[in-house]
Amino acid sequence: MIRRTQEEILHRVDQHAAAGEDAFGFRRDLLIDALDIDHARPFLQPDITGQQWDNLRWDSLGGPEAYGREYLWFTVRQILHHRSGSASRAVDKLTELAWLLGRDDVVTAMNTAPYPMYGAPKITAFADGLGWPLHSPAQDPDWRDAFTRMAAGQPCNPDGCVWGCQD
Repeated sequence: MIRRTQEEILHRVDQHAAAGEDAFGFRRDLLIDALDIDHARPFLQPDITGQQWDNLRWDSLGGPEAYGREYLWFTVRQILHHRSGSASRAVDKLTELAWLLGRDDVVTAMNTAPYPMYGAPKITAFADGLGWPLHSPAQDPDWRDAFTRMAAGQPCNPDGCVWGCQD
């Protein structure tokens, strides 16, 4: 459940824009999803209806928590597959989701965690802070060892990484 007011969300969008810390708009897009049609209107196509907006945002995904749980696992997969850009975007989006949920403690933990290994320490801070478990996909039962090493700032494989684990 979103714990921020519409005005707080708009203020945060403005803060990110003013600070220049959301160059690609990933944070803004996630925050706008938390706005109702009236508050989101300046960011939308002029002819979009309230029903269309509801179908484009959280409502069509089961709400922000359901979205966050699904996106958390997507993020873990991006980290495990060494997708630097996708992992970076996901860290930004999950940081904003924690903020929307009113979990400033989780935002602080994520912001103070180091980024190395594609943000695995930050994602661990997110999951642990919200008490959301990281589930293993059936097709990759050995993922947890690699992710745990990456979250500790180590290469995914103790014998060295063929993909070049990096900061």
